[in-house]
Amino acid sequence: MDHMLSLVLLTPLAGLLVLLLIPSSKPRAIKLWANIASFAGFLVTLPLAANFDKTKDFQFVEKMDWIPSIGASYHLAIDGYSLLLVVLTGLLGFISILSSWSAIDTRLKEYYANFLLLQFAILGVFTSMDLLLFFVFWELELIPMYFIIAIWGGARRIYASFKFVIYTLIGSVVMFLGVLVLYFEHFRQFQTYTFDFQELLRTSLSGNMQWWVFWALFLGFAVKVPMFPLHTWLPDAHTEAPTAGSVILASVLLKMGTYGFLRFSLPLLPDAAKNPTVVNVMAVLSIIGIVYGALVSLMQKDWKKLVAYSSVSHLGFCTLGIFALNPAGIAGSILQQINHGILTGMLFLIVGVVYERRHTREIAEYGGLYRVMPVFSIVFLITALGSMGMPPLNGFIGEITVLKGSYMVSLNWAVWVVVGIALGATYLIWLYQRTILGEVAEINSKLKDLNWREIAVFAPLIAWAFWIGLYPKPFFDVMERSVAQVVERVQPGYYAGHKLPNPITSSVAAVPADPSPVRRPAVQFDPLR
Repeated sequence: MDHMLSLVLLTPLAGLLVLLLIPSSKPRAIKLWANIASFAGFLVTLPLAANFDKTKDFQFVEKMDWIPSIGASYHLAIDGYSLLLVVLTGLLGFISILSSWSAIDTRLKEYYANFLLLQFAILGVFTSMDLLLFFVFWELELIPMYFIIAIWGGARRIYASFKFVIYTLIGSVVMFLGVLVLYFEHFRQFQTYTFDFQELLRTSLSGNMQWWVFWALFLGFAVKVPMFPLHTWLPDAHTEAPTAGSVILASVLLKMGTYGFLRFSLPLLPDAAKNPTVVNVMAVLSIIGIVYGALVSLMQKDWKKLVAYSSVSHLGFCTLGIFALNPAGIAGSILQQINHGILTGMLFLIVGVVYERRHTREIAEYGGLYRVMPVFSIVFLITALGSMGMPPLNGFIGEITVLKGSYMVSLNWAVWVVVGIALGATYLIWLYQRTILGEVAEINSKLKDLNWREIAVFAPLIAWAFWIGLYPKPFFDVMERSVAQVVERVQPGYYAGHKLPNPITSSVAAVPADPSPVRRPAVQFDPLR
């Protein structure tokens, strides 16, 4: 128990080191070991979920000196929010590697090595409680993702990988400048240098300084989400990356940005986060992303690019929920991050299945696939229904919770959320109609349906989607204290010391009565007032 997070973190790295010892002349052994190592990486995350105590905050804490001269430490811990992301990373890392079995046949050792290194880096991001350690993992992720796109990507892979690195690197450098302001300001106030997140929470910044630090962190996190208008690297990266690269990029890497907002920006900079100007800017950018991403998806002729732009739209729901600054919005955002990882990962896997068989992503090249690929058609239907927010699948629970949180702040926000949901249903139905229904072309008449390995790839994701859709309570319970901590940091006294209401089954606005004779207002803070 004492070193459980280190075990989770180092399992992919250990698998990578063993992989390097396998001769390149044994491709089957390389594939088998990569799958075993990634599956082990998922399995070691399960004890975290089994032993997690939803009544506590940060758990499985490990801390030791790393670079004591500058106040950096090896400090790992997770709460309910990061637990969900760690399990998601473990599962999608394994699924990405399993899906590559027949898709990749060149430079296998380097390919799988980059995926295991990528999983190690992402897990480090979600478990680090020291901001310098967090930044090291944040930057390390760029290296394997760059090579995955640049070596095994499509025709424009060099352009796409270079654009991905430049955007992310510039955002990261500016983000770290904001971290350094916190670092030196903490020293000025306490005469101690530290990058420890929990220590930096004690640092008091003036309103003006918080403002500038917020926007410095914003650039790093917003590029990674990516938020409009910093999203332009994403469609290129998705389109040119191999299928597994697109899956891990959409399902996990993009969550690093939303994680940064919730883990660091809001708790460390609460006054800036609830500043009406900041809230309005973040809301407008999120809403533009929701509508713009959906409209551009409607115009796409490339199947993969359509899914890529849908990510811009879906992640707009996540950032809008965060800056609703209430329990429903934040809980809905967290759940939508997990939902997006499950459903968009499946959408990219679906594209990969047809691309392996036809070697084209042009939507016009398909049609009538239900006649020759019935199992595939059912999997695609389930995924599309989940992505458009239809019950009893997970997308419905996430979207309705974000809608509730948005409505509590502004009717206008809620209207745009509904518009985004409607547009999402439009492009997904249109895509399904053009590819699955109708008459099958002669060139597609002999396409093979999903094999057992491909069914095994989809099965856990489908099961997870139905689990959240039918019984979301365990997920809200796990994230309950994480949500409460963020809301209380931004809006002190919001709960008046009482338990967080469930954002689905009760009115989040109905805060329990204050002990004093005068009732506390239902929502103490209106960011648009």
